[in-house]
Amino acid sequence: MSIRHIEASTSLGQVTIVADGGAVTGLYFRHHIRKPAQESFGVRVDVRTDSLLFEAYRQLTDYLAGTRSSFDLPLVAAGNDFQRSVWALVAGIPRGSTTTYGRIAEQLGDRALAYPVGQAVGANPLCVFIPCHRVVGANGSLTGYAGGLRRKQALLELEEPAPAVAGRLF
Repeated sequence: MSIRHIEASTSLGQVTIVADGGAVTGLYFRHHIRKPAQESFGVRVDVRTDSLLFEAYRQLTDYLAGTRSSFDLPLVAAGNDFQRSVWALVAGIPRGSTTTYGRIAEQLGDRALAYPVGQAVGANPLCVFIPCHRVVGANGSLTGYAGGLRRKQALLELEEPAPAVAGRLF
């Protein structure tokens, strides 16, 4: 059994977590933009019978509950070289921080790459595990998120540092 998946409920709604061999290769929300065809997820397995998918689900639910701050999972994101370079930078954005598409483009050596960076961020097959929700617009606005802007906002609020939350007036 190589490619397989589970479907499970979380506080952000239904998710599909996909694994291939010994690595997690996908995390998708229901109605996820750019969600691959269901057939590419392999066989559906029971979360209780697959130790890798069980661990991925456990870590995700702990993260969403605020009891885990990072993930310790074998991840493999399928994409081209440019996409993987963008995802590597996204993976390095610290919890509680954000960056912009333009800043990532600058890190890649060319500010003009902001649009292709946005496309790569949107194609991230491991949302939340590779925290693409931490990438925002140049003016700090919430821009596209394949899982939906409501989820992006919820993830950013979950990760917001305690002093920032305490100082909020809303």
